[in-house]
Amino acid sequence: MTGLRHSPLGDVHVALGAKMVPFSGWEMPLSYPGGTLAEHLACRNESVVFDVSHLGTVRVSGAGAFDAIQWAFTNDLNRIGEGRAQYTHLLDPADASVLDDIIVWWVDNERFEVMPNASNTSRVNKALRDAPTLPRIEDVTSDRAVVAVQGPKTRERLARVSPEAAAVGRFRVARTEIAGCEATVAGTGYTGEDGVEIAVDAQAATAVWDLIGSAGITPAGLGARDTLRLEAGLPLHGHELGAGISPLQAGLGWVVRFDKGDFRGREALLAEQQAGPSRLLQGLLVEGRRPPREGQTVWRDGTEIGVISSGNFSPIRQRGIALAFLHPDIAPGDEVTIDVRGSEVPAVVTSVPFV
Repeated sequence: MTGLRHSPLGDVHVALGAKMVPFSGWEMPLSYPGGTLAEHLACRNESVVFDVSHLGTVRVSGAGAFDAIQWAFTNDLNRIGEGRAQYTHLLDPADASVLDDIIVWWVDNERFEVMPNASNTSRVNKALRDAPTLPRIEDVTSDRAVVAVQGPKTRERLARVSPEAAAVGRFRVARTEIAGCEATVAGTGYTGEDGVEIAVDAQAATAVWDLIGSAGITPAGLGARDTLRLEAGLPLHGHELGAGISPLQAGLGWVVRFDKGDFRGREALLAEQQAGPSRLLQGLLVEGRRPPREGQTVWRDGTEIGVISSGNFSPIRQRGIALAFLHPDIAPGDEVTIDVRGSEVPAVVTSVPFV
């Protein structure tokens, strides 16, 4: 896997027998010897730890940091405050496509950790530099590791080794110590379960990972992370967000605050809001265990009404589930069919999350 970036925990994953795969320019663990299904169920029932160091970290600090983030992204920092996290979007000014979806950690005073998706760090960095104010902007992705500890027993188990980290509430942010190392902890995640994400210096990554594992928390890979986020109805960039997809089409209008003043992409998105989006993201609950897949078409009464953006088998619902962009007239409860390699598979439109 030449040319790929490597997590500070790469050797740890290999030693654990992980199946390593390329992902957004990184070599990351897909699963461990127990398999994706076991990791998925461990997250839903107990607690798991993911290496998410492939996510970017752009540190924005100093005078003008607040204003730069307000202008670059869709959400409004005035709705939160220091010591909190916020989900937001970076838009294409031309058509309001979501160039990236981002978590912002407001660490303290004038310091923010902006967390883009793996492949989008450079475009987020550039957007912040185009802001009317120019704070200090640093790409610190290579200097740190990030792990996500998720599941209903996360706080109970994490408290055995780091009570301070375990106590960081949902969408709260705090600086603390873990394994004798400085850490920034946020009550965020991508599974639909309770948990925290922990950022530490790259040199401390192995010590922190080992300490978390000593609390009885199971390693999990990207395979389980994807099936978990799909059950939770969470969008994945490149599937439910990306070129040609606006926050309104993705059902994420709540991420946009038109009343905060000017922001990048505002005029294009306002025009779409006034005209009404041409399609809307909805859930599909499939009859039977056959998993629907991205790109398959959705039909109703002989008319094509949309296309699947993500699909898989749900270990919890024990049936196929999907997210799909459908004609705006389609509503939850409507019966549809999915073209699965020439076969018509019945499904019902449903609200998300599935779990």
